[in-house]
Amino acid sequence: MLFTGYDNDCIRVNQQPYNSSLCIHAGRLTAPWGPERLRDITVESLDIFMDKEPEILIIGTGRTTAFPEPDALQRLSERHIGFECMDSRSAARTYNILLAEGRNVSAAMLLPGSR
Repeated sequence: MLFTGYDNDCIRVNQQPYNSSLCIHAGRLTAPWGPERLRDITVESLDIFMDKEPEILIIGTGRTTAFPEPDALQRLSERHIGFECMDSRSAARTYNILLAEGRNVSAAMLLPGSR
């Protein structure tokens, strides 16, 4: 699965538009993922990534680069899951590059227009 486009209210995966947050993990796409804003990303919302742990989780944080609550990121660190937080447009591009390199990568994406 590749990100194939985005605008403020939509993310496209394999040309299919999604108008909600989404995640791609272990070959499956989940939409809506749950969190719609940065403050909604919690330890519980990241539990989906604890089964079949990825090497790295790309977290698209909406319009700008920001970081979820420290508790949520701490959970990833404790499980030895690398993570990168960046604006959702950059996150989509980075995910595609890492996937093309054959990396075990997952993505958690807020809509690009989210704050």
